[in-house]
Amino acid sequence: MELIITEKDNAARRIADILSGGSMDATRENGVNVYEWGGKRCVGLSGHVVGVDFPPEYSDWRDVEPAELIDATIEKEATKENIVATLRILSRQAEIATIATDYDREGELIGKEAYEIVRDVNEEIPIRRVRFSSITENEVTNAFAEPEELDFDLAAAGEARQIIDLIWGAALTRFLSLSAGQLGNDFISVGRVQSPTLKLLVDREREIEAFDPEDYWELFVDLTKADDDAESFDAQYFYLDEEDNEAERVWDEADAEAAFEDLSSTSEATVVDVNRRTRTDAPPAPFNTTQFIRAASAIGYSAKRAMSIAEDLYTAGYITYPRTDNTVYPDDLDPEVLLDDFVGHPTLGEDAEDLLEADEIRPTEGDEETTDHPPIHPTGEIPTRGDVSDDEWEVFELVVRRFYATVAEDAVWEHLRVVAEAADRSLKANGKRLVEPGYHAVYPYFSTTENYVPDVTEGETLSLTDIELEEKQTQPPRRYGQSRLIETMESMGIGTKSTRHETIEKLYDRGYVESDPPRPTRLAMAVVEAAENYADRVVSEEMTAQLEADMDAIASGEATLEDVTGESREMLEDIFAELADSREEIGDHIRKSLKDDKRLGPCPECGEDLLVRRSRYGSYFVGCDGYPDCEHTIPLPSTGKPLILEETCEDHELHEVKMLAGRQTFVHGCPLCKAEEAGEGPILGECPDCGDEHDGELAVKTLQSGSRLVGCTRYPDCEYSLPLPRRGEIEVTDERCEEHDLPELLVHSGDEPWELGCPICNYQEFQARESESGSDLESLEGVGAKTVEKLAAAGIESLDDLTDADPDSVAADVDGISADRVRSWQAKA
Repeated sequence: MELIITEKDNAARRIADILSGGSMDATRENGVNVYEWGGKRCVGLSGHVVGVDFPPEYSDWRDVEPAELIDATIEKEATKENIVATLRILSRQAEIATIATDYDREGELIGKEAYEIVRDVNEEIPIRRVRFSSITENEVTNAFAEPEELDFDLAAAGEARQIIDLIWGAALTRFLSLSAGQLGNDFISVGRVQSPTLKLLVDREREIEAFDPEDYWELFVDLTKADDDAESFDAQYFYLDEEDNEAERVWDEADAEAAFEDLSSTSEATVVDVNRRTRTDAPPAPFNTTQFIRAASAIGYSAKRAMSIAEDLYTAGYITYPRTDNTVYPDDLDPEVLLDDFVGHPTLGEDAEDLLEADEIRPTEGDEETTDHPPIHPTGEIPTRGDVSDDEWEVFELVVRRFYATVAEDAVWEHLRVVAEAADRSLKANGKRLVEPGYHAVYPYFSTTENYVPDVTEGETLSLTDIELEEKQTQPPRRYGQSRLIETMESMGIGTKSTRHETIEKLYDRGYVESDPPRPTRLAMAVVEAAENYADRVVSEEMTAQLEADMDAIASGEATLEDVTGESREMLEDIFAELADSREEIGDHIRKSLKDDKRLGPCPECGEDLLVRRSRYGSYFVGCDGYPDCEHTIPLPSTGKPLILEETCEDHELHEVKMLAGRQTFVHGCPLCKAEEAGEGPILGECPDCGDEHDGELAVKTLQSGSRLVGCTRYPDCEYSLPLPRRGEIEVTDERCEEHDLPELLVHSGDEPWELGCPICNYQEFQARESESGSDLESLEGVGAKTVEKLAAAGIESLDDLTDADPDSVAADVDGISADRVRSWQAKA
């Protein structure tokens, strides 16, 4: 019996299907899928099923000093016990084992973990390693025909990263959290890659805050040829600065007004120079991970979401492995064969046919060429629209069209520059026109905007009209978008292609950044400032880049795991020596910044600060910092997490609050305004629960939290209620429901009002829809039909099931879903 071990269940299912020719049977062992056919069994792990941690005696934060963790023993233990138990059972029965995990540093380490589990129960069994870059029939078959050995050096590099990240993260996190008194779920997180990344964001925010804008002026005019039907075109005033460079910005207001008066005194301009040129616009290089994330960001996908979709497409066999630095296609990739796979496709086929008509097809090449994985490209297996979600199709098409672009012709632009003079002032107009679309015809993600400037000749007289003098200010540098941040991390050697997007997600999860593009919170600023003042190597990109280089040295056999982890421990000991005398100052600084992040404005009762607080049950509210002397509180919506906005309420001087709750994200506004708006609105009719007996009536109600509902006026004696939309103005119409004798409602939100109808009928229809769908899980952001199917297979069929579930158990049972993702859903639910 041969045992095949893959990294995830969906990869196991796909590989088993390929190798068995579709004849495999699926059974369950300890809740784990096992695929069997012709003397072979295939089982998928769930990523790492073994983790590194400190012994139990180090788990008490108050009894163990953070510095003691530096030299503590590191233990390995099962993190997915049911998968490990299944692997042990199957290994005892196997005669040969084949490891088919992903081919990169992390995949090799996961393979080594599986290797050790197998060896622990079956010392004599031969263990092979197969490697592939796409899960297609051709690559998988070839890989299994030519098995190799496990690369223990590459696995050791991954293990070194695990150990170093554990020690650095645990020791520094514990030190800062204890210093600031932030324990439990609100601990202060620090990480070897996370902290230098955070410093990048903080440094940019400092530039923005320190930026001093300067005033300047720009002048524009409309020029028109003498032809009766001629279109006007824009021209801009320019002058030569002290270094004879063209300048459009006028820094002196008097100079700007003088130029404006001169141009206003004339109605003609004379062309003094015409310059035409063509420019070749070369196609882009093939996708590596960073450039893929950048392109996916441009069409609306976060780095994490883009990589998650790409990994699913890879596992399904539609694209190659999405974690790669390579930008040069391998020699064995035949572009014509791959293009031919798309011929005849209803949306992608025509472009493939056009590309195949070229005399020669020669792909572009980037600067990076590696030997592990090719650039990201389609495999030639094409999903139907029913096989994938809309998001998956959009990302798949992006990958396909990037491949198309790399084998397409150059685009050609024609540029026309016209310089004219009027009242001794110079004007210029720059036009461009796409002459040959080239790769733009198959890759519509880059701008092809043209700028119209007509053909003119030197000495020609043009009409001058519509002079505009625009006063402007210089702008601060922009915040890093996620894709730009990943590019910067790559250029500085921070993190790896596999971890950079995950690092950004951790910054969000820990409350260090908010909004998109990410903006550091006051807590983030405080943590970076503390590190800079007392241990600057914690946020040093040089240190992180050096450790990454050391791990590369392990992978190449030039260093050992013991060498690198020992050096890292020594570095951390030096850092703690610097931190030892500053514990109290660091704690005070962080505590102050934590409060700054939660501050809304003055309390209307005592003048102290109102802060966003969290109850022991996990819900958020606004409370006074003067508690217990002042007990003033304001409720917030029960769903979601509050984000404090920069905008303030003119009436109460409080910052407005935005609630983040998945698809229910909404702007709550000023909490005090919402509280003052609370109360009963118009009476609609008799309460169906208590109207006959107690004369209860239904009314439109607004709660202090901002929620709206139709509820009984006898509350709390009668708790009958029906939900109403949070947004829009509710209008009570004269139309009445025949069944319930209640007026029908309109909601005014946007250009056209929409009919809510009778609130009772509306709610009954909602319940019917939920009953038909069988699940209310799809109301959560990021949970689609496929995810609902996966969760249902694990026994989670409703929001209540999800809320009660153990995240780690769900992650173990449901492939492709992490425990952190489950916790995020639970918070939204």
